[in-house]
Amino acid sequence: MSSATRIPIIDLAGLRAGDPAALARVGREIYDACTTIGFFYVVNHGVPQLVIDTAEAGASTFFSFSTEMKRRVAVNARHRGFNALGDATMYQAKRPDYKEFFSIGLELPEADPDVIAGQPLRGPNNWPDFMPALRIMLYPYYEALAVCGADLLRAVAVGLGIDEHFFASRYTKRMQRTQMVYYPTQPPQSGEDQFGVAPHTDYGCITLLWQDQVGGLQVREIANDTWIDAPPIPGSFVVNVGDLLARWTNDRFRSTLHRVINTSGRERYSIATFYDPTYGASVDPRELGTAEANLRYQPIAAGDYILGRINDSMGYRKKLAEGSAT
Repeated sequence: MSSATRIPIIDLAGLRAGDPAALARVGREIYDACTTIGFFYVVNHGVPQLVIDTAEAGASTFFSFSTEMKRRVAVNARHRGFNALGDATMYQAKRPDYKEFFSIGLELPEADPDVIAGQPLRGPNNWPDFMPALRIMLYPYYEALAVCGADLLRAVAVGLGIDEHFFASRYTKRMQRTQMVYYPTQPPQSGEDQFGVAPHTDYGCITLLWQDQVGGLQVREIANDTWIDAPPIPGSFVVNVGDLLARWTNDRFRSTLHRVINTSGRERYSIATFYDPTYGASVDPRELGTAEANLRYQPIAAGDYILGRINDSMGYRKKLAEGSAT
């Protein structure tokens, strides 16, 4: 059996068409995937191919600029902007990830009440003045992925046996983040402890990943405790459970280790979208059916949890913390 078929492939066409039977089926399939391997593919997801292709073109153009130019939009305190090679080190990793990435979030003006109040990670995006087209190439993708994420969470809710609209009220001002990621050709002498992305779990609720045809994503299959490939499947997104959703489900859902190793000899591109709730949304396992006697986690604000995890892994966050302490 190929690696691709060991990770379930779930068709969202019927769900998007409003078929109740399809919603129930997808809910069951997602529940099965999330309680076993923690990963699945989705096809017929509704994101237009032109939107994907345009975002991919935006990524390849942006990363072709010099590092000096890209640093003009270096990541800021709102976690928006460019991260160079060496800026991100996964927890317990020996070396920084061998990647560059550019992050955006929900576009909010400086006059927004939450921005004025100083809510972390909120505000306008850090768009490059040397590539003004990036905004119109990438932000439609961001918005389209929000629609797909909302569809997925309807099915997640149905699979958990709760109201299909449960998550909608927790996403009224979503903390969604989208990252264009560039993996340079990895030097053959870089060693076995050098990863495009070191083994890690994601921080948030669900992640939706577009990947090009180069490959390199690997998933730790829990049942066999082995690494398996998650190869590119045209027209699909790879979806996985993050730590926040695992916590919300009291660990019924699996937040699974994954990594990227780019030994292809080619450059690799991907676009990762972390579809996460409103900052102040309460993540309480009891609301997803966990009995008080079985409760493993106390309620926490979604944004507080995500911010803490970002602070642990991003080099620029450590520098900000050190600066505030001096």
